[in-house]
Amino acid sequence: MQKLRFESSWDKTLSAKDRERIKQVFLETSTTTNTSSHFLAPLWQAINHKGDLLMTVLVHNFDNQALSFHNKKLRYIENNKVMAEHIFTLPSLTIEYETSMPWTFIFPAKKWNSHTVLENGHLEVVN
Repeated sequence: MQKLRFESSWDKTLSAKDRERIKQVFLETSTTTNTSSHFLAPLWQAINHKGDLLMTVLVHNFDNQALSFHNKKLRYIENNKVMAEHIFTLPSLTIEYETSMPWTFIFPAKKWNSHTVLENGHLEVVN
C-alpha cells in the first residue's frame, strides 16, 4: 500500500496549506492505473531570483525497490513541447518502495525555454 512521506526538512517547514494540497494530490494520484514504476504528479512551479525553474512534484515510487535520482534526465513538458531538460544527481533523495514524497527539481536558468508559461505542464523521467 502506497504511503506518503515527507523529508525531514520539508516536514518542519511546510505550511499547513501546502501540506493539505500535497495530501490531496496524494489521494488523487496514489492509486493510479499508471503502469510505470514511478510517476511525478505536479504540485506547483516557480522561477526563483536566479532565474532557475523550480518544479515541485509528488514523486510516486510504485516499484518494489527504492528509487534514487542518479544521472536521471528529467524533462518539463508543456503542450507536448519540451520546455526544460536537465540531468539530476541527487544523493540525498531516495524514495523507498511503495512510497510517495514531494520534491522540488531545479532546472538551471540556462536549461529551460524562456517561453515557458508554467501552465498545464508536467515532468517526465527520460530513460
